[in-house]
Amino acid sequence: MRFLVLLIVLTFPVLDVLATLRFARWTGIPMVVWLLASAIAGLVLLRNERVSFRGRTLAALHGGQPLMRGLLDSGRKVLAGILLILPGVVSDLIALLLLLLPINVGASFAPQPAAVGSSFRVGRTDSLEGDYHRIE
Repeated sequence: MRFLVLLIVLTFPVLDVLATLRFARWTGIPMVVWLLASAIAGLVLLRNERVSFRGRTLAALHGGQPLMRGLLDSGRKVLAGILLILPGVVSDLIALLLLLLPINVGASFAPQPAAVGSSFRVGRTDSLEGDYHRIE
């Protein structure tokens, strides 16, 4: 089983480069241009994700967003960035598929955190208590 996994891991980059050679020959775009553009796009994606990950994590820790959703979204973008850096058209298509998947849309799969400064109270009502005075 280990030999099979090792064989797959070692043959995927070779087949990916061969597919890139055929794609470059078919489209007329030089292979070096395709690989450089893909690597630059991956580096830019990783750099932007590094900056936005910090903001999302701080917002989640302060109670503004669910933590699991931000981690899943960041992990997806980091994996796509690494796949874009790897040479090959197939890995680039897998990266684009990862970026296009609507994983972070819709209802959250994690419990929503409490807002900052709120506390859990038994028997909480949504009314304000106090004295009412009309000023004329």
